[in-house]
Amino acid sequence: MKNHNQLEAETAKQFQPFAEKMERNGLPPIVVDTFRHYYTLLVRGETGLISNADIDPVAEGEIADVEKLTGLKEAGRAAVGKSVVIKLNGGLGTSMGLSRAKSLLTVKDNLAFLDIIARQILIYRQEYGVRLPVVFMNSFSTEADTLEALASYGDLAAGPIPLSFLQHKFPKVFQEGLTPATWPADPDLEWNPPGHGDIYTALVTSGMLKKLLDAGILYAFISNSDNLGAVMDETILGYFAENNFAFMMEVADRTEADSKGGHLARLKNGRLTLREIAQCPEDELSQFQDVKVYKYFNTNTIWINMAALKELLDAHNNVIRLDMIRNPKTVDPKDESSPPVYQLETAMGSAISVFEEAAAIRVPRSRFAPVKKCQDLLALWSDCYVLTDDSRVIQNPKRRLGTLVLRLDSRYYKKIDQLRARFPHGAPSLLECAALDVKGDVTFGKGVSIKAKVAIANRTDKPVAVADGSLIEEDMVFA
Repeated sequence: MKNHNQLEAETAKQFQPFAEKMERNGLPPIVVDTFRHYYTLLVRGETGLISNADIDPVAEGEIADVEKLTGLKEAGRAAVGKSVVIKLNGGLGTSMGLSRAKSLLTVKDNLAFLDIIARQILIYRQEYGVRLPVVFMNSFSTEADTLEALASYGDLAAGPIPLSFLQHKFPKVFQEGLTPATWPADPDLEWNPPGHGDIYTALVTSGMLKKLLDAGILYAFISNSDNLGAVMDETILGYFAENNFAFMMEVADRTEADSKGGHLARLKNGRLTLREIAQCPEDELSQFQDVKVYKYFNTNTIWINMAALKELLDAHNNVIRLDMIRNPKTVDPKDESSPPVYQLETAMGSAISVFEEAAAIRVPRSRFAPVKKCQDLLALWSDCYVLTDDSRVIQNPKRRLGTLVLRLDSRYYKKIDQLRARFPHGAPSLLECAALDVKGDVTFGKGVSIKAKVAIANRTDKPVAVADGSLIEEDMVFA
C-alpha cells in the first residue's frame, strides 16, 4: 500500500502536464495552484457530492426576510458611497445560439441588458450623489464586445477603477487517465470556464480588489448581468452593513420551476452552505428537488465585504477552497461521441460556508428574473414587463395574474434566430395570459393577443401561422 508521500509524488507528476499547459497559456500561478487543489481532489476520488446526511434544510424563520425588515434605508444610503456593483458577464449564451456576450441581446424598448445596467448606474449616482462604480467580470470572449457596447456611456467608468476585469479558464480533464484534454480540431474546446467561483481569484490577479479597497470601497453587490431583477437595494445593503457580515447570499422561495437550481442548506457544524444539483448524489435527486424540504434557492446575487475577503485571501495564499463541482461532459459539447471529460468548476455562492460571518437573506421573486432560455427573453419582450423611468424592468402593474409561464418547443424556439423568425413582429400581447405552451412550428403574426391559459399545437409537418390581429383565448390545434 502506498504511503502519503508516494501518493503526493504521483499526483504531482500527474499534474505537471496541466501546470505546463496553463503556464504556456499565461495563467497566473494563483490560478495554477487553485486548479491543482481541485485536480488533487479529483485524483483522490473525490466527487464533490454533498449528501443529505451532510446537511440539514433551512427552515422558515432561520434567515432574515427583506420584506419584514424596517428602519435600515438610512444605513443603506450611507453605505452606497462605499459600494461597487459587479456584474458577472462572461456568458456567451451558446445554448441560445449566441456567439457574443448574452448581455448584448435586446431585451426591452430596444435596449440591451448592458444599456439598462449602465442607465441604472447613472441614475443611482444621480439619486445618491456618489460616484458608484460598476465593474464587469468578463471572459476573453465577452471583453471586447462589452467594452465597445459601453463606450457610448463615456462617463460610466469611475475614476481609477476600470470597467472590466477578466475571469480565468481551467483545462478540461479526460475522464480516462485524468490527463489534459486535447482536441486539435478546436483547441479552445480544451478549456472550460471555472465557474463564477473564480471571481475571488480574478479579483486578486487583475488587481481589481486592491484598486477597489484603495478607493475606499468596502461593499460589493454582485449579480449576473442577465438578471435585471438584481438592483441596488438600500434596505438589503443597510442590513448587510449594520450587521457587519463578511458575506451574504440572496435567496428566494423555491417553486417547482426552481427545483433543479442550487439550494440553501446548513452543514452539521452550523454554517450555511450551497448545494448545486451537480453535487447531489443521483439516488437523492428526488429529495434535492423537493421544494417543501429545501425551501430556498440561490439567486446568484451576493454581497461581499471586500476587507473581509482580502483578509480571507491573505490567510490562504489567495486560494479559497470552495466546494468542487465535478461536471461530466464531452470535450466537444455539441458532439456526444467526442471523448468524455471532467470540467472542474466552483460556484460563487459556495463561499457562504467559507466565511465565518456569513448570512443569507430571503428576497422577493421580483429580484430574480434571469434569461436562460429564449422563452425567458420572449416574456421580457412582451407587455407583461415594463421599463420604469429609473431603468428597472418590472412586471407590468396592470397585470392581474402571477408570473407568466411560457413553454416553447425547443425544436423551433431554442435559438435566438429561431425565436426572431417565428415572432417577426415581436412578442404577442401576453398581459392577460397566465400560461402559453407552444408545440410545433408556429409563426405569430402582428398584433396577436393571447389570454388565459392557452396551448397552441402544430401537428402537421409544415410551418403554420397565427394570423395578424388574432385574439386567442382557448387552445388551438393545427392538424
